[in-house]
Amino acid sequence: TVTSLNAINALARKAKEADVRKFCEEGVPDDVMEQYKKIKAYETLDTAKTGPLQQILTKRKGTITVIAEYKRKIENGGFIDEVFDPEILGASFREFGASGIAVMADERMGGCTYKDLADFIEEQRRAKNEVPGSVMIINNDLIVDEVQIARSAAMGAKAVTISLETVGPEKTLLFITAAQAVDLESIVSVSSKEQAQQAVDLGARIISIVNVDGAEAKFDCIDGLSVPEEQKVCTIANIAALSDKSMGEIEEAWMCRDKGFNCAWVSDALYKSGMDPSEHPGAIIKSMTAKSSVKWASPKARSGKGEGAREYLGDILM
Repeated sequence: TVTSLNAINALARKAKEADVRKFCEEGVPDDVMEQYKKIKAYETLDTAKTGPLQQILTKRKGTITVIAEYKRKIENGGFIDEVFDPEILGASFREFGASGIAVMADERMGGCTYKDLADFIEEQRRAKNEVPGSVMIINNDLIVDEVQIARSAAMGAKAVTISLETVGPEKTLLFITAAQAVDLESIVSVSSKEQAQQAVDLGARIISIVNVDGAEAKFDCIDGLSVPEEQKVCTIANIAALSDKSMGEIEEAWMCRDKGFNCAWVSDALYKSGMDPSEHPGAIIKSMTAKSSVKWASPKARSGKGEGAREYLGDILM
C-alpha cells in the first residue's frame, strides 16, 4: 500500500541520514570538502544543459540502451551466489554493451559499499583507451544529503540517482542542482505519471520509472509528458526480475523500447541465472539491446517446460 511504502521510505531515509552523519563525524576528506564547497557556491540550475550520460542513453528511435546495476544482495534479502567482483563484471558489462553501470552503494539494500563504487570507477578508468571504451558509473545510493553528491563527484562517478518519492520535491530540486554544480548528472526515480511530470517541472532531464509493473503501466507514466520547448527528457524503464526462468525481462525491455523508452535499467534479472554460460549478465544485456521484434521473436521457452529458454536466448545472441 501507499502507506506502507511511505513508511519504508521514511525508515530508509532515517537510516541513511544516520550513515551520513557518521561519515561526517569521522572527518570529511579534503577532496570531498572541495566538491561540497562548489555545491554551496552554485546558485542556478540550468535545465537546458544536456550531459554526456543523457546523450549516451538516448539513441535513435527503435533502439534501447541498458544500464546494468551491480549489487551483491537481491530484493528478497538473500545474497547473490557467484557474483563476481567489480574488476570482472565491469569488463563484462562493458564488453556486452551496457551504456551505463549503476552501483547500489547502500549496504542494507544492495550489499555494496562505496568501496565497490570506487572499484568500478577504477576498472572503467583503466579501460578508457580500450575498445569498447569505458562506461560511465552511476552511484545508486539513497541520496539524502549533498555530502553524498560531493563524495560521488570526488570519487569520479558521473551520475547519482534521486528518489522523488523518498526525499520530496524540495530536496529533489536541491540535489539536482547540487549534482550539476559538480558536473554530475541526475537520474530522478518516479513511480507515477504525476511524479514524472513533477520531476520534469523541477528540472530532471533523466527520469527512471520504478516500482511499476509491465511495459504498458510504465508507458502510462511518461505518456504525454510536458517538456520545455527544445529540451529533451531521457526515459528509463526499470525492469524488475521475474520469479521464473522465462527471460521475460528481455521481452519487457523490447516492449518498452517499442513504446519509446530510451533505456532499460536491469538489476536482479542479471543475476537470477548465476553465471550460466548462456544466461550470464552479459548475455542478458546483449539480448535486451538486440534488434528483435516482440511479434516475431521471444526469449521465452516455447516448449512450455522451460527447457527451450536457454537455447533460444543463445540464438538471439548469435
